[in-house]
Amino acid sequence: MKRSRLGRIWPNATAIVLFIGFVFPVYWMFNTALKPTGDILSEDPVWFPSSLTFEHFETAVNADNFWTLVRNSLTVTCLAVGLSLLVALGASFAIARMRFKGRRGVILVFMIAQMAPWEVMVIAIYMLVRDADMLNSLVPLTLFYTVMVLPLTILTLRNYIAAVPKELEESAMVDGCSRVQAFRKVIFPLLAPGLMATSLFGFITAWNEFPMVLILNKQDQAQTLPVWLYSFQSNFGNDWGATMAAASLFALPILILFLFLQRRAVGGLTSGAVKG
Repeated sequence: MKRSRLGRIWPNATAIVLFIGFVFPVYWMFNTALKPTGDILSEDPVWFPSSLTFEHFETAVNADNFWTLVRNSLTVTCLAVGLSLLVALGASFAIARMRFKGRRGVILVFMIAQMAPWEVMVIAIYMLVRDADMLNSLVPLTLFYTVMVLPLTILTLRNYIAAVPKELEESAMVDGCSRVQAFRKVIFPLLAPGLMATSLFGFITAWNEFPMVLILNKQDQAQTLPVWLYSFQSNFGNDWGATMAAASLFALPILILFLFLQRRAVGGLTSGAVKG
């Protein structure tokens, strides 16, 4: 009995420690955003604010070009996720269901593309966009984000499609459906968890991306929210309250989206991990 209890205590204790380690930075971010400036600058850590204030959020929201950058981030991120899903549906279905020469090589290329650091291509991408006279535009940024999230989207959806029994598709085709109709009416509805999981990953990746927008879009009106976070730093110091408030606002859409899609996203990721 003692051994069995110890066997349960250690995993639970480890899980609690890990949970605290992951949650504490988020708590401290929101906590600092709601603290008065005096509590933030105090030499001793103030674990709980003496009073709540929203002045730091007002400073963040009233910053220059805030709503323009919100619109840019949402536009670029949503378009990138939508385009990557549109391309990945066809590519993942072909890889999962069709047998063609070089299929394993294609899968290997996607894996290598996912593992390769995008920073090594910064100079080439910048020169290409500059020569096309498309600097300070959201179009190349959207295309880059699409390509950035595409490999994992294809690999995840490919495994998820492979987990769907072929008999369902074959039965639909026997009943008179074409391959496209069988995919649309039978397979596609079963992909909802996988689509949500990949959409969540793509959204987080594109929403958080910083180096490429900083290099390609120098004009303030063409930048996105990650660059906006740096506007609260100056040569005279950092406005930590406004910085934490801005970081809280920046993280809020991801937290809401994750909580909304949590169950389906987790199911999609675990199903997409099955070997196809």
